[in-house]
Amino acid sequence: MIRRGFQVAARLGHHRRLLGAPRILPRLNPASAFGSSTDSMFSRFLPEKTELKDDALPNASWCLDMLCLYQEFLEKTKSSGWIKLPSFKSNGDHIGLNPPSGLAVSSDKGDCRIFTRCIQVEGQGFEYVIFFQPSKKKSVCLFQPGPYLEGPPGFTHSGSLAAMMDETFSKTAFLAGEGVFTLSFNIRFKNLIPMSSLVVMDIEVGKIEDQKLYMSCITHSRDQQTVYTNSSGVFLQLQLEEESPQ
Repeated sequence: MIRRGFQVAARLGHHRRLLGAPRILPRLNPASAFGSSTDSMFSRFLPEKTELKDDALPNASWCLDMLCLYQEFLEKTKSSGWIKLPSFKSNGDHIGLNPPSGLAVSSDKGDCRIFTRCIQVEGQGFEYVIFFQPSKKKSVCLFQPGPYLEGPPGFTHSGSLAAMMDETFSKTAFLAGEGVFTLSFNIRFKNLIPMSSLVVMDIEVGKIEDQKLYMSCITHSRDQQTVYTNSSGVFLQLQLEEESPQ
């Protein structure tokens, strides 16, 4: 998604030069992009009925810490305004909207899969679930890295952790303020993460201005005694378009 963000920015600049227009970002229009309200946006992302498989549900590979914290946050969805986000195979399944005209690419959508869901064997790759708090524009990701994500022997590859953070950033950005593409992403690594252990990511939106969402993330152990990373990201707000009927 990071690389895609830079490609989009480059295409937008090239498109405007061809038209002789000033180099400014297209103005966001949430009403036209997501229907008449924020509720419409959430209804797209959180369908009440779907035949799609939700990969953000407990399975036999989840460690005890992850299961316990999952149950804690599930209780918060009943009274504290938290929402458990489903995790489908493709972002297209979540959003159902297209990039602006000129940025769309042709592909077989049946073959598309979110990078953090590319390993389909339970417990071997990215096991995670994201909870989102709309009123406070923050989220928590519970992440258990499997053995296919090894870096140093016995520890998690830093690239897989970066991918997991970017995925959580992107879901938070979209729901908090129609953030679509990563513009920048910075990470400071502090400690190694043991394989198959629980990692907790706390993500917050600091501010939204000039069509950009400025976000921060602290990655830590369940007891918060070990900090694994500090990171920040900036996401671009971009008006999406309804999919054309087939």
